[in-house]
Amino acid sequence: MRRPGRQVLDMHVVLAVVSPAVNTLNGQGWRQIGELAVALGLSAAIGLEREIRQKDAGLRTHTLVGIGAALFVLISKYGFTDVLERGLVVLDPSRVAAQIVSGIGFLGAGLIFVHRGSVRGLTTAASIWVTAAIGSAAGAGLLVLAVFATGVYFLVAMVFPMARRRLPMTVRGSATLRVRYPDGRGILRRVINEVTGSGFTVEDLAAEPGGGPHAPGPDGSPPMVGVTMHVRGRRPVSELAAALSELDYVDAVVATDTGTDE
Repeated sequence: MRRPGRQVLDMHVVLAVVSPAVNTLNGQGWRQIGELAVALGLSAAIGLEREIRQKDAGLRTHTLVGIGAALFVLISKYGFTDVLERGLVVLDPSRVAAQIVSGIGFLGAGLIFVHRGSVRGLTTAASIWVTAAIGSAAGAGLLVLAVFATGVYFLVAMVFPMARRRLPMTVRGSATLRVRYPDGRGILRRVINEVTGSGFTVEDLAAEPGGGPHAPGPDGSPPMVGVTMHVRGRRPVSELAAALSELDYVDAVVATDTGTDE
């Protein structure tokens, strides 16, 4: 009659043959903790870069995405070794990991929106997607690839924008302009001519009507009119604002760059 202790030992030997994961404390050893730590550090580094840029998804979001993806991969690799049995139960460790690719799309889609014809959030959504891939690589034990991919991310996020500024401008950015000028002098026509002559397109325009708080002052000066316009062009909006401020009778110009796909 076989002793219970011997039976348990034989079961672990069989499982070790079926899956080497049993040799690593059922996937709960220092190696797996180290892989989670690598995913934590790399995803936090990406999240810190997005946090510095004041994006909607920053340090916490990217860190949780990276470590969550790594944990899912580890669960997929080691979480079902207790039910393995040769010839009866066969598991595919890639099934859970494969769902990360499609599942992370829902989170990324929530970061993308369109405002006045300008698509925003694409780069942040892509960074979430890459962070999930880096976390998955760390959880799979591909630490060199995870570190290399993180370096590639910082190359794209920090070096590429500087290189893009040296290229002929092909990306059309949008901006909001607020111009204030005295009414009744034909300034709006000159402002629009300056905007279009600088290579910008006026997408929409809203002017505050005269009267009320803009009524003539005690000295009989004309009322001030405020115009808000959304423009799109290839040049920096700061150059356009400087040109508009040089026009006669223009009292104030405020420009806000709403960006492109960041």
